[in-house]
Amino acid sequence: MRPQARTRAAQWEAVYSIAPRTEAPVVREYLDDDGEVQRSLELARWGLHPAWAKDKGPRPINARLETVATNGMFRGPFSIGRAVVPMTGYFEWVEADDGGKDPFFIHHPDGELLHAAGLTAARKAEEGDGWDVTFTVVTREARDAGGEVHDRMPVFLSEDAVADWLAPGKLEPEQKDPLLAQLDQVSTAMAAELVTVPVDRQVNNVRTLDRTDPSPLDAD
Repeated sequence: MRPQARTRAAQWEAVYSIAPRTEAPVVREYLDDDGEVQRSLELARWGLHPAWAKDKGPRPINARLETVATNGMFRGPFSIGRAVVPMTGYFEWVEADDGGKDPFFIHHPDGELLHAAGLTAARKAEEGDGWDVTFTVVTREARDAGGEVHDRMPVFLSEDAVADWLAPGKLEPEQKDPLLAQLDQVSTAMAAELVTVPVDRQVNNVRTLDRTDPSPLDAD
């Protein structure tokens, strides 16, 4: 990641709804010139777009935990591009009797920040000397209250697991299965702490939603 990405992340203002292909902060670790591990907060665009992918190809916003180490789109970023996507929660939708969709917000009951496992990729920017950084969120079978409204959920990490997930360097083959097993175990425990609440339908329309306004997250 480049310094300008970290500078822009420091200037980023919190929003309450992130749409695909918009920017959000991600956390990564890297080795500095002295070989010391450093952790940085950087901006990336939601929807993974590796350097080898076609411009008009898919930009997945999610990667399944079950196949993240073997799927051709994700196995490279899983090996060398692991990140954490901090969030206060996430939305899911249920079809309503009136034909619309009712949104729900899944979050920690005490408002604690959640750390979702993510993957990143970088490619040369079309203009200038910078890089376009993109990310996807790793998901798993729902084990929390979100399972009431959707069968998948982000893989959330404990504080201890964050360090293992972010550890810089390429994963060796023998490291992959233990890391995946850890993610499964930790995310199951983290999921049990979450709650689901209904929220205002304003969040359904990304064109009119004021993403800086937290009021739509109030329960009906």
